[in-house]
Amino acid sequence: MQAAQVAQQLRDRLTPAIERAGYDLEDVVVTPAGKRRLVRLLVDKDGGVTLDECAEVSRAVSAVLDEADDVLGQQPYTLEVSSPGVSRPLTLPRHWRRNVDRLVKITRSDGSTLTGRITAAHEHSADLDVDGARQSVRYDDVTTCVVQVELNRPTTPDDPEA
Repeated sequence: MQAAQVAQQLRDRLTPAIERAGYDLEDVVVTPAGKRRLVRLLVDKDGGVTLDECAEVSRAVSAVLDEADDVLGQQPYTLEVSSPGVSRPLTLPRHWRRNVDRLVKITRSDGSTLTGRITAAHEHSADLDVDGARQSVRYDDVTTCVVQVELNRPTTPDDPEA
C-alpha cells in the first residue's frame, strides 16, 4: 500500500478520536525510517497546542493505532504528534481565524502578492490591514498564504505583554 493511501486511511480512523479530545487533525504523514515507519500527526486547536496537549493526543490515538494492523501491518512505527507551526500555509477558514492579528503574505490566483495583517476571518473571506487600509480577500482568490515571522511584533493595547 502506498504511503499516501496509508496516511488517508489513518486520517479516516484517527480523526474521530482526535476531535473527541478537542483538536483538529491537520495532517498525517507516513514515511519509512529504516525498518520502521514514522507516523507524524499534526494537530491544532484554537489558541494553539502545547507539548502536554501533544502527549494527550498521542495517548488518545495510541489505542486506535494499535488496532490498525490492517493499515500499518506488522511493521513497527514511531508516532510523532506536533503542531503545524508558522510555516504551514493557511488553507482553511479555521487557519485564518487562528491567525487573526498575524502578518501574512498572500499570493493570489492572478499572480499578484499582498502583505497585510489579518484583522478578521470569515467563512469565505478575510479582512486585512494593508498599510493602514482595510482590504477583503476571498479565500478562493488565494493561491498561497503564509504567516510572516515577526521578531518585533507590534503590540496592541489589550496585549498582556504591552
